[in-house]
Amino acid sequence: MSGSGLQLNPTENRQILALSISKERNMFVAERFISDLVKIHGIHPVSTDDGGTWYPMACQFLKLDHHIHSSLEKSLIERKMQYIKDRTESFDDYFPCRIKNYKLKHVRNWLRLFVDYHNNEIKHIK
Repeated sequence: MSGSGLQLNPTENRQILALSISKERNMFVAERFISDLVKIHGIHPVSTDDGGTWYPMACQFLKLDHHIHSSLEKSLIERKMQYIKDRTESFDDYFPCRIKNYKLKHVRNWLRLFVDYHNNEIKHIK
């Protein structure tokens, strides 16, 4: 699995707004991810943390403003992504997927559960 998308609200409440994983990293995957976010959260400028061309191209297609994260924001996002990757790997060690050709769906289901749990915990901390 090579592509992933993560949208955080790091400055306000550290909730994960959206998380996506895919086999590819391209403009079409980015456009679908961003358009789903727009449907849920409305139109906002899009920030990304890497130099991939797919996000700026998707934003241009969707007529959204795009900019690259500051180094602080980038650091926060990378730390959160590493946290999520560590938890995903641990989860798979204890609950491996045994169904043939089901791995991506297995990880997506776990990530949905993780995001819900994480955001619920963040709400209760404040």
